[in-house]
Amino acid sequence: MKLLDRYILKQFLSTFIFVVLILLAVITVIDFTEKTDKYSKANLTLLQIADYYGDFLPWIAGLVTPITVFIATVYVTARLAGRTEIIATLSSGVSFRRLLLPYLVGATLIAAVSFYLNGWVIPNSNKTRLAFEMQYLKKNVGGSQRNIHLQVSENVFLYIQNYNNLSDRGYHFTMERFENMKLVEKLYANRIEWDTAKHLWTLRDWSIKRVDTIFQTVGMPAKEQLITSGMSLDTALVIHPKEFENDYRKFDGLTINELKDYIQTLRARSIAGIEVYEVELYTRFASPFSIFILTFMGVIVSSRKSRGGTGFQIAIGFALSFIFILFFMMFRTFAEAGSLPPAISVWIPTTIFGIISAFMYKYVPR
Repeated sequence: MKLLDRYILKQFLSTFIFVVLILLAVITVIDFTEKTDKYSKANLTLLQIADYYGDFLPWIAGLVTPITVFIATVYVTARLAGRTEIIATLSSGVSFRRLLLPYLVGATLIAAVSFYLNGWVIPNSNKTRLAFEMQYLKKNVGGSQRNIHLQVSENVFLYIQNYNNLSDRGYHFTMERFENMKLVEKLYANRIEWDTAKHLWTLRDWSIKRVDTIFQTVGMPAKEQLITSGMSLDTALVIHPKEFENDYRKFDGLTINELKDYIQTLRARSIAGIEVYEVELYTRFASPFSIFILTFMGVIVSSRKSRGGTGFQIAIGFALSFIFILFFMMFRTFAEAGSLPPAISVWIPTTIFGIISAFMYKYVPR
């Protein structure tokens, strides 16, 4: 690597780190100010708060990395252009494409580290952060769930009208078994409880009924026949209380491998809300590519020397950053609402900005 490459790479990486630290400092002050009352009410010590921000800051750093890279690129390139260093470099015979090399090397380093941290390291620290927020900051986030539908196996479906996470109790429990698309058996229970000592479910006021398939075949109302019943029954169901825990931003605490496994579980059980986890999974793969696109665009936007100084290029950089964030949030919302497939919506902002960058590259002075 030539001296000029090392110079640009050093400026690029140092500026990126500096911008990240500045943003983290600002976000920390704002967040701490907003949560001071909650910390005080919870009687938290400075050490507990410091531990929380030890997990909070890496998560924020992972979120802002693509935009931070773009801002750093615009700032460094605009300064080089303002001092006519880019003009001198191009005049010496170096092509604009060759000038991009140190930026792409820097983007590769940042993208690789970011992908590893966001994929495996930060999710593990997020588990502690989310537990802290649930205990001290999000106490009003529901302790119960209603109308739970689960497919626990290929032909067995489960329904709980109301489940309390604090007591691990469910009310109006039903488990139905089908054969050849016909309902053949029902298990009812007025209440279902988790026995922590036996690690089993206890059914209260339960009954098992068989449904006559002959009546269903001829189109008549299904006829139920009582097989057995009782007041209490310990049984091992293929569900666990953890599956009913509050899922407040649960995806933040799952590694890429855990996300894939959890998505497969949700699909097998036909559970609603799977799009949120799919969006998170695809975002972690799309984020490194967005770093390359935004770096490329940042160089193109700020490589021209402006008579008014570097302020105009930096302003353009911030404007484009805002537009990118707006696009990302908009299409993420569409995907989570089920309006667009997550695999497509996550890549739309990156694709749009990639096309814009290619168009701008065609007309940049070289």
